[in-house]
Amino acid sequence: MKKNLMMIGLAALVLQAGPALAKDKKEDAAATVAALPKPAPGKGQVVIFRPSAMGFAIKCTVRDEGAMVGRVGAGKYYVIEVEPGLHNFTAKTEKTDTVAVQVEPDETSYVKCGISMGLMVGRPNLSPSTEEEFQKSAGKMSAMDSAKIAKEIEEDRAELAAKATKGGSN
Repeated sequence: MKKNLMMIGLAALVLQAGPALAKDKKEDAAATVAALPKPAPGKGQVVIFRPSAMGFAIKCTVRDEGAMVGRVGAGKYYVIEVEPGLHNFTAKTEKTDTVAVQVEPDETSYVKCGISMGLMVGRPNLSPSTEEEFQKSAGKMSAMDSAKIAKEIEEDRAELAAKATKGGSN
């Protein structure tokens, strides 16, 4: 009988402590700081990130002046190095969203991509962000594979070139 009461008491203690322990793990993950590289001297860089899992099956393909600079999935981020100046980043599914970012030399700018409900597919939402907002979500995100991004960019360039060639021969 004493053994049963002790087991019940122990089980109750574990059940009460479980949410607190899970909360500590979540706070530890959220407190993780992502170490980002510094931009090359005279260059700027932009961190494009997508902390939310909303519309997880849809990737946010980001373009700068029509050229693909990457594709970010849910819970991922990537860093691009760019020339200082104004950059108009776009993302498109059934709707195009644009965010203008003034990139300064030797500085890092942040762009957050979210996906909201659309009529047929999720709609991308690009918005300027901050290092604090990025770092707040860093523990729940991972960096995109740079080789995979480079391959997707090359495939996109080849596809655009093929369309241009086909359109120009008519």
